[in-house]
Amino acid sequence: MTQGSLLLVDDDRHVLESMADWLRDQGLQVDASTGYSDALERLRRKQFDLVLADVRMPDGDGFDLLEQVRRNYPHSHVVLMTGYGDANSAVEAVHAGAFDYLTKPLIDDELLMTLERAFTQRRVVEENHQLRKQLDKHHAMDNVVGQDPRMLRVFDMVKSVADTKATVLITGESGTGKSMIARTIHRQSSRSGKPFIEVACGALPENLLESELFGHVAGAFTGAAGDKIGKFMQANGGTIFLDEIGTASPAMQVKLLRVLQELEFEQVGGSKTFKVDVRVILATNEDLSRAVAEGRFRQDLYYRVNVINIEIPALRDRHSDIPLLAQTFLAELREDTHRTVKGFSDEALFALENYPWPGNIRELQNVVERAVLLGKGEVIVPADLPRDILGGPSLSILRVGSKTLKEALEDPERQIILDVLESNNWNRNATADSLGVNRTTLYKKMKKLGLEDGKYAGK
Repeated sequence: MTQGSLLLVDDDRHVLESMADWLRDQGLQVDASTGYSDALERLRRKQFDLVLADVRMPDGDGFDLLEQVRRNYPHSHVVLMTGYGDANSAVEAVHAGAFDYLTKPLIDDELLMTLERAFTQRRVVEENHQLRKQLDKHHAMDNVVGQDPRMLRVFDMVKSVADTKATVLITGESGTGKSMIARTIHRQSSRSGKPFIEVACGALPENLLESELFGHVAGAFTGAAGDKIGKFMQANGGTIFLDEIGTASPAMQVKLLRVLQELEFEQVGGSKTFKVDVRVILATNEDLSRAVAEGRFRQDLYYRVNVINIEIPALRDRHSDIPLLAQTFLAELREDTHRTVKGFSDEALFALENYPWPGNIRELQNVVERAVLLGKGEVIVPADLPRDILGGPSLSILRVGSKTLKEALEDPERQIILDVLESNNWNRNATADSLGVNRTTLYKKMKKLGLEDGKYAGK
């Protein structure tokens, strides 16, 4: 018998006690209740996997209890039982949300089989719920973090263009999160239920890239033993994301121009024309306008892909987001690794904020992961960070000129508040909400940091 917790409800004390003892012998955790009101009180105090309730009770009935459980405790399944059952009552119970409807006297094997099925279904539902949480964790907009004004503009553009067919070009340095933005566009579009196919164009030689994108027929080249469906066909109805598009060869650029204009292509070695319905998102860390000027990228293709350009700022240009990103990565790692690291010391955050991050967000994520795995305490301190982050073997980065550490730490705090104030047009209520602090705290910090009345001499 599957292990689980069960609330048994019956107004007949003799039946209640004997059935509860028998169910406990089957390995279940059983709480016994004599009526409707007592059952609701027990449900408020404890979570049950399953409720097995008689329909007739002196202070209510099983259908009322079923409605309360469905409304307030949806994680619990309900099985109703009665000595006065008929086919209509059974149908009514199932339509009302009961897992099953049993007629007394109960047959042991029938009851056990019903309970086993109920516990199994509840476990499957919970597993699916956890799987959805994991998928959302990795792909939802919530995982795209930023409060810097530049990132807020990116988020606005994503929302504006997500549910259109427009081709989108995402630009930015390596490691800035272009792939995540592409996935976010897809997930916020009406195509979210269809495939999202990602192709790293720079990782494949030209002949293999063409086959990867468009597919091939058997015998098209040495080793092509059978037909292959390409990524454009796999993405039909959904979105295809072409990363590192700036590496495409001149011949491949011609083929891409055609498929972007007409959404038509032929497989390698084939003559049949395929037409697809796909949304195309591209990304590059190159300056394509310079590549056009130097003759390395077709001008007509550049105009075709540059319909909507979303530029992702480098991490060093949005340093006010560094603490937020670091805390986000820490929370994810804490959940995945079951470590008890609570946060960062002020000195560690100062070091992170003052490092130029040539590897951008990807590098920050790796540094936080290293600190969590190798750190010894509950708080990440400068000693847990790589030497490159600290500027060398000493902690000299923790002093700036003649400033004390406290004074030096005020600089990034001032800049964070200033950035958010400006993004909210100096609306203090909106700024406090964005920063997650109350208005009194914000006013005190603004006064302390010289940000009163919309003025700051260091601007």
